[in-house]
Amino acid sequence: MSTRHILLGLLASGPSHGYDLKRRHDERFPQARPLAYGQVYTTLQRLVRDGLAEVEGTDSDGGPERTTYRATDGGAAELSRWAGEIAPPAPFVTNEIFAKVVVSILSGGDPAAYLRAQRTAHMERMRELTTVKAAKGADLATVLSADFALNHLDADLRWMTTTAARLTTLTAEVDTA
Repeated sequence: MSTRHILLGLLASGPSHGYDLKRRHDERFPQARPLAYGQVYTTLQRLVRDGLAEVEGTDSDGGPERTTYRATDGGAAELSRWAGEIAPPAPFVTNEIFAKVVVSILSGGDPAAYLRAQRTAHMERMRELTTVKAAKGADLATVLSADFALNHLDADLRWMTTTAARLTTLTAEVDTA
């Protein structure tokens, strides 16, 4: 996910300061990794440097000084371009789980035990996400985010089942390569 573009999207609704942008990000993308304040302010500085955002002003309201940012016309155009871009399907077919299975084979480990443990972790995460999306008052963004993650976890589980069934052949191929 592009933090740069997400912040531009949040600025599209009007000027904001970093604290509000972080809070709104975490509210709008509840299943995403929360943004660190440092990441927000570094990204805002880069947006200003690149002419996609600008400082609108500063205020303190009796507290620490806060800088308010707004998207520029260039930022709006960049956001529009990015939002209309098709996200490319994953270009590589390997992943961390597959890498750990192969390394387990190479190092004399137990890839079947690893796959069972990983399956257990995936199932636990699926239960957590199901609870989140079924919670009373869950908003649609939360439900859709949970559904997205659940579908990916389900695909991983199907892949793990297929891989576990083929471990003997995979082990022979890895050992002879």
